[in-house]
Amino acid sequence: MIDISNIGTKQAEFLKRAYQQKKLAHSYLFVDSDETRALNTAYWLACLFNCTGENKPDGTCQNCKQILSGNHPDVLLVEPEGKQTLGINQVRPLKEELAKSPVESSRRFFFINEAQKMTLSAANGLLNLLEEPIAPVVTILITNNSDQILPTVRSRTQIINFDNGEKLTGKTALLLENGFSKNEIEELGNLDKLDQSIKYFYQEMLEHNSLALVSAHKLSESAKLVSEQRYILVKLKLLAEHDLTDSLKMSIAARMLDNLVEIDKMRLSNVNFRNSLDYLALNWK
Repeated sequence: MIDISNIGTKQAEFLKRAYQQKKLAHSYLFVDSDETRALNTAYWLACLFNCTGENKPDGTCQNCKQILSGNHPDVLLVEPEGKQTLGINQVRPLKEELAKSPVESSRRFFFINEAQKMTLSAANGLLNLLEEPIAPVVTILITNNSDQILPTVRSRTQIINFDNGEKLTGKTALLLENGFSKNEIEELGNLDKLDQSIKYFYQEMLEHNSLALVSAHKLSESAKLVSEQRYILVKLKLLAEHDLTDSLKMSIAARMLDNLVEIDKMRLSNVNFRNSLDYLALNWK
């Protein structure tokens, strides 16, 4: 549910000045650990541009209602499918829409939420849209971690940071750095039990213990949510990266990271999670 009362206040003021001075950029990158707030701000801007009320944006005029309900022809939102990745098939329609003139407004708005989940092909497919828009359009990418956005994409946007230098610490910061949204982190809940199971699985693989396959099955059965499945793979990666600092474990950790890269490729090819973990366990049998 979009709530234009929950926005970045300073960021909205900056965007409002740009709007009033007719200096809106054609592409922005909103960086916010709270992606919901950033997305609300993007919709706030679209409402500001189209509002017919006196106190713009009022959120109650017909145009604002259309935008906030997702039914305005000049405002388009793209999000990852199934909370996993944002692929080229989702970005390609944007390029087709790019050639179209606005229907009810003087400008179109394209929002790409959780942009850090774009595949490489999707990010590359977006470049022309950002660099040389044909129609009058404002494209806003929203992410919780700008480091996970291709430099070529970042360079074509005006970056607006919502966190104002605030630094999160602990597990939340770690998960945000690895592409999780705040909603997904809340969905994960307490991870102590899962962390222990992942650690045992990791150790069993390094010891070439046949129980690793059993642990793989248990992990896959317990991870019903996509966010839990992603967390397991991220945690395994972090364990391997930690072992890279140990000269005695360095080569083993490097091999594990190579295997996890293969798992990522399998997941992008829609291999189910259990088969992915089985592949990993069998590689270390």
